Amino acid sequence: MKTLIGGAVAAVLGLIGLSVWFKEFLLLLAGALPIMLLLGGCLALYLGFDELKDTWKKEDTVVEPPMNAGDDVDKYKQEIEDLKQEIETLKSDKS
Repeated sequence: MKTLIGGAVAAVLGLIGLSVWFKEFLLLLAGALPIMLLLGGCLALYLGFDELKDTWKKEDTVVEPPMNAGDDVDKYKQEIEDLKQEIETLKSDKS
């Protein structure tokens, strides 16, 4: 509740201050707007260039399929069978 009241008071004071110092606000806005546009544009250029470099790196790397893919599959199948047998032995020991 205190936050709600504090926010309402701050909004009213801000509105009053804006109406009293409107010319100064416009002067500040006129000075800050070009700086914000310049910094935002520089940030966009940097991020765009960084993204472009990432796409260049992706094009340079060639993904080759693994040579021993069949060996890995057999290894994993054997591991699954071993785990199934272990589960069955644990179930039978529990009963």
